[in-house]
Amino acid sequence: MLLKTPLNSAHRESGAKMVPFGGWDMPVEYAGLISEHMAVRTAAGLFDVSHMGELTVEGPGALAFLQSVTSNDVAKLTDGQAQYSALPMDNGAPVDDIVVLRRAADRYLIVVNAGNIRKDFDWLAARGPARCELRNISDDYALMALQGPRAQDILQGLTTLDLGALKYYHFAEGRVGEWPVTVSRTGYTGEDGFEIFAPPAHAEALWKRLLETGQGAGLVPAGLGARDTLRLEARMCLYGNDMDETTTLVEAGLGWIVSLDDAKGDFPGRALLAEQKKSGPPRKLVGFEMVGRGIARHGYTAYIHEEPMGQVTSGSYAPYLQKNIGLCYLPKASTAVGTEFQVDVRGRRVPARVVPTPFYKRAGK
Repeated sequence: MLLKTPLNSAHRESGAKMVPFGGWDMPVEYAGLISEHMAVRTAAGLFDVSHMGELTVEGPGALAFLQSVTSNDVAKLTDGQAQYSALPMDNGAPVDDIVVLRRAADRYLIVVNAGNIRKDFDWLAARGPARCELRNISDDYALMALQGPRAQDILQGLTTLDLGALKYYHFAEGRVGEWPVTVSRTGYTGEDGFEIFAPPAHAEALWKRLLETGQGAGLVPAGLGARDTLRLEARMCLYGNDMDETTTLVEAGLGWIVSLDDAKGDFPGRALLAEQKKSGPPRKLVGFEMVGRGIARHGYTAYIHEEPMGQVTSGSYAPYLQKNIGLCYLPKASTAVGTEFQVDVRGRRVPARVVPTPFYKRAGK
């Protein structure tokens, strides 16, 4: 039995194409992946991401506990600030990548990937939270992502929050319409935008209000298909594809969320990650463009000098860039920009080339 978000009926009423995803019944597209992708790049798109999980860590020992189980330095957060981080294991690989939101010095909200909710909770619980309480409150929230260059103008018309003063990776409590929500300036598309945590009982009304308000500005509902191509253009990793429990954070290009400050203290995998940040990992996740005709898909084999050297972790046609792009782990010696290799596309060895990432960067960023 597939789980349903509070917006499931609204998706079906809109004629969305629904697919199973991580145990959930989710919209993959509405009018079409390419048109939804382009709407987010040029105007705005609204995504249902209510399948994501939310955990809380609260109590006088909350900060110390989070410092001991996350890769980034939670102590650097102030009230109302969010932080991209990970739950690293002894081998330097992530149990999951997460976002930590500080509500107060002793109150934190952690957003986790949909398929990892139970795994993350159990992993954290097994590390013996001291003087704090760990709770899974995923059922308490519906979560919507309003993304695109017109997102602020659309949302500002519905809230008294000063969105212009809300910095990137910060959040605020307030109202959108008549509904109490938390609004964070975060997202997974490479565009400016917001994620709105709302009470599930009011989610459908809020979803419809947002779409109605934004219609004149080009806002469209967008599905998981566009979410995936947008995040790939922005070189944002997808857990389970581009990183998992066998890929270290440094290999995945996420060394920037690994804090080695003395004040951070010890956490799983710290010594190994410190060595890889110093000397370089044995392999790296690189971005590439296809030189020949063909799309490199997840799982396709990469060849260097006729030898299999890795597998494509993500690959797609990039609608905004109008190129075939992808991500792939390659040996350290073969990761320089300009390095050429081949991808086996359904039995054909198609030329590809390592390129700088992110593939797409929004204007002014």
